[in-house]
Amino acid sequence: MVMREFKVLFDDEAALTEGTGVSETIHYGRLSFPKAPPGRPWIYANFVQTLDGIVSLLGDEPSGGDLNGIAEDRWLMDLLRAHADAVLLGMGTLREEQRLKRPRDRGPVFRILDEELRQVRARLGFGRERNIFVSAQAEFQMRDFAVFDGELVDVSVVTTREGAGRLQAQGMPHVDVITVDAAGSQVDLRQAVKALTERYGLKYLLCEGGPTLYSGMLTAGLMDEYFLTVAPLQVGRVSSSGARPNMLPDVGWSAAEAARWRWMSCRRVADYQFHRFRRRG
Repeated sequence: MVMREFKVLFDDEAALTEGTGVSETIHYGRLSFPKAPPGRPWIYANFVQTLDGIVSLLGDEPSGGDLNGIAEDRWLMDLLRAHADAVLLGMGTLREEQRLKRPRDRGPVFRILDEELRQVRARLGFGRERNIFVSAQAEFQMRDFAVFDGELVDVSVVTTREGAGRLQAQGMPHVDVITVDAAGSQVDLRQAVKALTERYGLKYLLCEGGPTLYSGMLTAGLMDEYFLTVAPLQVGRVSSSGARPNMLPDVGWSAAEAARWRWMSCRRVADYQFHRFRRRG
């Protein structure tokens, strides 16, 4: 596969030279992150959406990979994973991929595939990759999913006390189950991030969603940066599987309440845009 270079359209040079973990890659250029804030990691997200703001087509095309269509976006995902101690995901993302048997019957393992970027990760001083799943009730069988085998990445589940009881009864001690309080019907995400920081000493955490988890992290004040790939598509919200979601399916802020972002950089490959934003305030 021939990788195309990302054409740099804009970089906020002053902001992008801050922090630690500076890497220079042949396709993307320089990438670095600020130091983690006190008591928690620096948390950044990575998503792809259409021009009309849709992040999932649902049905048999539920993931961001069904929207982007280019190898460079997949490579960028690996680049961002290379800079993170761990990847944070909701169980819905894993269930959808397993339902479609992608890439195999028992679903994916969320890990770096590009060998060059594995080397970048090693040079930055990160250890073995870790997938962290968030599930309040944990109503699933870990043996149904390849990621919980623990062969390719370390794996954790953040859940409530009720969920922890279900997982511990399944007898897979290599899966690290972290128990936190519930916030309504969901996991208390502030408590979850605090527990993860204490357990693993996290400095950089990548949130790959889906939208429900991202919405919760944002409203809890836990999102610092946002990498957004904009695909040159318009698809609309109507589908046979229901209304297609945007990034904030359960949020209804006013203009005064809106999350505000600083535009950090923009790159281009063909007709695809690759943006980076940093949370203000």
